[in-house]
Amino acid sequence: MYRDKDCDTIAAIATAPGQSGIGIIRISGSEAIALTDGLIFSKNGKKLDIWGQPSHTVRYGFVRDGEEEIDEVLVTVFKKPRSFTAEDTVEISCHGGDYVLRRVLSLVIKKGARPADPGEFTKRAFINGRIDLTEAEAVMDIISSTNEFARKNSLSVLRGGIYKRISALRERILHECAFIESALDDPEHYSLEGYPLILREKVLQIMAEIRELYDSKDTGRILKGGIKTAIAGKPNVGKSSILNLLSGEAKAIVTDIPGTTRDVLSSEILIGGIPLILSDTAGIRETEDKVERIGVERSRETIDNADLVLFILDSSSDTDKEDLEIYDHIRSREKKCIVLLNKTDIKKEDRKSLFSDLPVINFSAREEKGLEELKSMIEEMFLSGGLRNDEEIFVTSERQLNELSSAVSSLELVIKSIDEGMTEDFFTVDLMDAYSYLGNVIGEETDEDLFDKIFSEFCMGK
Repeated sequence: MYRDKDCDTIAAIATAPGQSGIGIIRISGSEAIALTDGLIFSKNGKKLDIWGQPSHTVRYGFVRDGEEEIDEVLVTVFKKPRSFTAEDTVEISCHGGDYVLRRVLSLVIKKGARPADPGEFTKRAFINGRIDLTEAEAVMDIISSTNEFARKNSLSVLRGGIYKRISALRERILHECAFIESALDDPEHYSLEGYPLILREKVLQIMAEIRELYDSKDTGRILKGGIKTAIAGKPNVGKSSILNLLSGEAKAIVTDIPGTTRDVLSSEILIGGIPLILSDTAGIRETEDKVERIGVERSRETIDNADLVLFILDSSSDTDKEDLEIYDHIRSREKKCIVLLNKTDIKKEDRKSLFSDLPVINFSAREEKGLEELKSMIEEMFLSGGLRNDEEIFVTSERQLNELSSAVSSLELVIKSIDEGMTEDFFTVDLMDAYSYLGNVIGEETDEDLFDKIFSEFCMGK
């Protein structure tokens, strides 16, 4: 299944580009130790015995190109199968300048290594059975995680959380297929009487468990990318002031002139460890100004795509038709929403009866009143329940979600065949399809082209 190039000895810079204290050259493959053996020397010029270096130990020395010393380094050896790739692996820790790292890498390549493709070290870990495909994808997720919950979820997947659940589901499906085949081949010892109804209940239970994984996608998306939050309201109610207050900097121009904000402005903040992607929208109102009208339309689109809407009202003036139209638009989209009665430093008007179906906070952007209550409310809204459960796994990969959906569709066909009184041999066809789709999730049924696509999206050196 795998090409000869998957057996080459590969090398790459494993740390991010740019100036740093330390940079690492990673080498993996059957010749990793051999080609490093002639590169590292002691302070007095004696060649170090990398072959004889025990696994998981570090040696101090100097990389030399002929008589020229290139850098002072530490060399770490990981002997198979106790390495990330399950192959012999050597890591050379150099000083972190780009030129030095590239000079050392070029020596390693000149000795016989091949430059690694993006994600090739992780791909080899998968090929060699060190990790499954969900764990491989979690490697990139943990590298790109932007908050604590995304990190924890990626780490749970990396530890095999999804693999264990999918493998258990596949085992149950395979057991039913084996029973059907045995009963059809040996009806004297295995009876199928009443079995379709028994199978039906088992399939419904398996479908429920797959759907539970699938339904975690929205929470998973929020974990991974943050809560998309629209700050909405009519012009001059203080939306830009609230954006500036929440973001801690002057992101938006604040004036007393209605319609100052013409487009959607964005900022990112952290609430309880999860980012809020804040979008300050243009004031929503009827206008003859062509540019402002475009901004109003974009504001409506931002609300439609938001996970949370902060609906801003001016507490110092009466609720009017424009306020109610914005409120109706938000409620028609069934969005999570918090009403902020801003400018309570000027006049405090209790309108909770007007919006009894929504949480309302008396707020003052100028005096920073209500800010902690807002943060607590958002945290309670999004970080309560399952999100706080460190044992729960959230599926965030679109590829994995598609395979789970296909598995459910195949199991629905099994239920349909049972309900229509089809013979048992029809059941196994769709059961095995579901088994294969679940196998695609963890990489046990997936072809090499997909592997190449997945790993090509990884960063270099990983």
